[in-house]
Amino acid sequence: MRIFDPHIHMTSRTTDDYAAMYDSGVRALVEPAFWLGQPRTSVGSFIDYFDSLLGWERFRAAQYGIRHHATIALNPKEANDPRCVPVLEEIPRYLAKEGVVAVGEIGFDSMTPAEDEAFSRQLELASEFSLPALVHTPHREKLRGTQRTLDLVRESKVDPSMVVVDHLNETNVHMVKDSGAWMGFSIYPDTKMDEERLVAILHEYGTEKVLINSAADWGKSDPLKTASTAKAMLAGGFSEDDVDRVLWQNPVEFYGQSGALILDPIPGFDGAELGGAGETFEGNSLLRGVRA
Repeated sequence: MRIFDPHIHMTSRTTDDYAAMYDSGVRALVEPAFWLGQPRTSVGSFIDYFDSLLGWERFRAAQYGIRHHATIALNPKEANDPRCVPVLEEIPRYLAKEGVVAVGEIGFDSMTPAEDEAFSRQLELASEFSLPALVHTPHREKLRGTQRTLDLVRESKVDPSMVVVDHLNETNVHMVKDSGAWMGFSIYPDTKMDEERLVAILHEYGTEKVLINSAADWGKSDPLKTASTAKAMLAGGFSEDDVDRVLWQNPVEFYGQSGALILDPIPGFDGAELGGAGETFEGNSLLRGVRA
């Protein structure tokens, strides 16, 4: 089984998580820029974070056989902070960098005018750079947030097929499906969505334009939820081809629209020739010895 986790925050995870993910079948992932829990107070802290996503975290994932990609954006929560908004002027240069496959996470947190403005500006960037957009739906007022999201997409130059609306549940999935956008589901231990509910949704709505992610972050979450979802799908009557469609082919199709995916096996993994065993990132190595 091969898995592509299309939304996971590995900055918040350990190297043990990377190893367990590889063992469960994860071979590629996308890490969206998001709120780190501690409020940022300047544009410079965003710059350091973006650089880490595209440098250090990509290197760290490769040491465990996983291809790492990122999305870049001003997240909706921090779009309300005047100290953070100027980072919108810096984002374009990051969207042109290797490994960036979408603009995100954008969307809504508290449904404020500031969030609305940041969302619209970043949809314009997605159109300008011909990149997909990864949209966060709010935890509160989810139906109103989803409707406003779809309205803004319609008003923009971005085709709905270039948009994934994430963190969906039973109440709003029909809205997104009818819009032509991609449907994203975050599988969590206690909140958002679980495996059994997701299987029921797949039976009702099908497997096309569906992305399943763990969205694992600094809160209570599980980076192996994609693998457990695969097992739940099989137990629920779906075929191995269906599982491959949802957990590999769909994210490849969606993010492949960026033209920036790199999915070939990393040397030393999946039968590829071992290379770079002594490689370091700015003098730091995670290898702890040469692999056998």
